[in-house]
Amino acid sequence: MSEQEPVRDVAQLGHVELLSPRPADTVWFFTEILGLQAVREEGQSSYLRAYEDPYEYTLKVTESPQPGLGHGSWRAASEAALQRRAEALTRSGLGRGWNDGDYGHGPGYAFVTPDGHNMELFWDVRYFEAPAESRTALLNRPQRRPNRGVPVRRIDHLNLFTSHIDEDTEFYRRELGFKLREAIVGDDGGGLMASWLAVTALSHDIAIMPDAAGAQGRLHHVAYWYGAPQHLYDVADLMRDAGIVIEAGPGKHGISQAMYMYVYEPGGNRVELFGDAGYLDFDPQPR
Repeated sequence: MSEQEPVRDVAQLGHVELLSPRPADTVWFFTEILGLQAVREEGQSSYLRAYEDPYEYTLKVTESPQPGLGHGSWRAASEAALQRRAEALTRSGLGRGWNDGDYGHGPGYAFVTPDGHNMELFWDVRYFEAPAESRTALLNRPQRRPNRGVPVRRIDHLNLFTSHIDEDTEFYRRELGFKLREAIVGDDGGGLMASWLAVTALSHDIAIMPDAAGAQGRLHHVAYWYGAPQHLYDVADLMRDAGIVIEAGPGKHGISQAMYMYVYEPGGNRVELFGDAGYLDFDPQPR
């Protein structure tokens, strides 16, 4: 990879679709505890945003018999970049073709990972325009900070279980241009046991964990970002009183160096909250 011209066609994580058997309770958790705003309901789905997300939404909650990942959606760096990645994904055999898009964004190219996670790429997107009652005097912020719960600021990353860590890691690097930030390897120096990859300066935009159950296409967690570690302790108090299950933390990761907390929303999906960004990596050279 280091001898090839790097692929820079994927810009960022656009949104994540969570499946929930208790969608109303899942939406309650994200809006009343984490301060997201519900911007639309359509069919069996609700669309939500954090107050510093630039686009219409970053979370889609869809009713389903079981919790999990509906799909992850990535914004391309340009229209031409989207076309290039669509062609590459088609050649890889993992492309699933074009769709008409969803609320808030234009046509997307759907694909699956080697482990079976549903993903898409898009370019055209609708930027959020705050109504009068939620506008802010800060011109570099899309809307006013909400007065509900302890509001997160933006989506941060996606973490997936996989039974094909080496294949998935190579897929993200080769077909989508992700940089391998950190990894865990076996004592014998053999195959990967976990990996953290990024297309932005963040420590990771996606992470891949081993699935001990040997299943495929499962979600580990979606993460939202606070930017201030104290907010983890504030929201922990709120969650204890609300009966939300706190799995771990607040604490600090060695990998990523970020302050974190893991919780389960009422629909059964794990959610990570980042108290800060950990480290940022601006080195353009893949490693």
